[in-house]
Amino acid sequence: MIDAQLTPSEAFDLLLAGNRRFVAGTPEHPNQDAARRAETAPGQRPFAALFGCSDSRLAAEIIFDRGLGDLFVIRTAGHVAGAEVLGSIEYAVSVLDCPLVVVLGHDSCGAVAATRAALTDGLGTNGFVRDVIERVTPSVLAARAAGLSEDDDIIAEHIRQTVDLLTDRSRLLADKIASGQTAIAGLSYRLADGSARVVTTRGVSAEVTTG
Repeated sequence: MIDAQLTPSEAFDLLLAGNRRFVAGTPEHPNQDAARRAETAPGQRPFAALFGCSDSRLAAEIIFDRGLGDLFVIRTAGHVAGAEVLGSIEYAVSVLDCPLVVVLGHDSCGAVAATRAALTDGLGTNGFVRDVIERVTPSVLAARAAGLSEDDDIIAEHIRQTVDLLTDRSRLLADKIASGQTAIAGLSYRLADGSARVVTTRGVSAEVTTG
């Protein structure tokens, strides 16, 4: 069982170390056996809450080389955040005492591509997919206002905007970060090489590696 009292920096280092193993092709597959299953059955103490895109290529426990009970995972298309997402994250940091929250985006994101097409060409969608596009739209508009046009730069801006939204809307999360109990980091995953690169952080220091 991972120490429930990990600092935000220790939790962040642990997560990134797992991704480095995954990229290098040397995963350890920790906490994935029957003993871990029995150990976590009475309760959970994850060291990070991960809010990511639902893309099938972003299986959190695989790309960060973790196992049962390590990550509290919330996923939506385009990592768009509504009340249910905010409530889930607040549960993770207030009830489960997660010292780290991660927003995980990725290149070639379909939600961002659809939003760009809708804004540029007027291509619309039906049903509730439209709601996803509407929630991604502020990020794409912010990227345009900043003069950003490359896919990676727009993805990074969407990740930053999501981090801002979570901390602006959740006073609980913002207070946890301000007190040093929790940190939040935005990461951008590269599908081809498997790396999760740092876009932005609050409450923990890290070198920004996207761009």
